[in-house]
Amino acid sequence: MTVSYKELLKQREALEQQITEARRRELTAAISQVRELVAEYGLTQQDVFPAGRTGRVSATSGTKVAPKYRDPATGQTWTGRGKAPKWIQNEDREKFVI
Repeated sequence: MTVSYKELLKQREALEQQITEARRRELTAAISQVRELVAEYGLTQQDVFPAGRTGRVSATSGTKVAPKYRDPATGQTWTGRGKAPKWIQNEDREKFVI
């Protein structure tokens, strides 16, 4: 028995509606459970989401890196990361090592 394209689209639409409804129900239950736990233990926003921890940012992002190279003429420095500055391009980097 072959199912037509239109019938499959109807099935997909029905499934998408079921998925949306199931997600909504489960999110409502999860939020309710979280609120109960927060109230039961007297948790604060800071307890649940400590400052400085965003979850998706790596622990090293935003930290300064020590420079590895210095231009003796200008005193400019470069960490060795990212695009090389003009003063070190096409040069032997050994003579600029700090």
